[in-house]
Amino acid sequence: MKTLWFALLLALSGGLPAQEGFHDQTGHVVPNTDYSKVVKGFGGMVIATSDADWKAKWETPSDTTPNFTVPTSVPRGKRIFVLIFFGNPQLDNAGQADISCDIDVIRPNGTTSTHQTDAVCFKGALKGDPHDMFLSTQAIGFVGDPSDPGGKWQFRITLKDNIRHVELPLKTSFVLQDK
Repeated sequence: MKTLWFALLLALSGGLPAQEGFHDQTGHVVPNTDYSKVVKGFGGMVIATSDADWKAKWETPSDTTPNFTVPTSVPRGKRIFVLIFFGNPQLDNAGQADISCDIDVIRPNGTTSTHQTDAVCFKGALKGDPHDMFLSTQAIGFVGDPSDPGGKWQFRITLKDNIRHVELPLKTSFVLQDK
């Protein structure tokens, strides 16, 4: 298991694309990855965490950065939570954001366990600075049942800023341990 720390700041000031992106603890721009991207100012991140208290970790003062445990391997029966974050969505004339996502859960054999298109991830006014990171209204719970195949489970999320017309393909995964 490893602990994932991420900066909750999206640097978008000055409109400089070279400065756009997520920042590490030292303030340096972090390159886009499979699980974290910024495109045209819109940022997104997806993580799978074993922290049952993920909601309490998230609902802290804005100057507190949460740490989430991100497992690479998970025993059967252990609950995992897939969390989707976004930042700096384009707002409409009424100051509303419109974020949706496509969700695909892929079994180790490549077949689809879950497919959902255009799930509402956030719609409405943001509470706080739009440049901050926000937690999507979609959180995916997963528990490996005895009948589930062992191996690498993938969670593919296409995060969409429907006003800016930007899509971020994101993914995370873990290995469900065999019996």
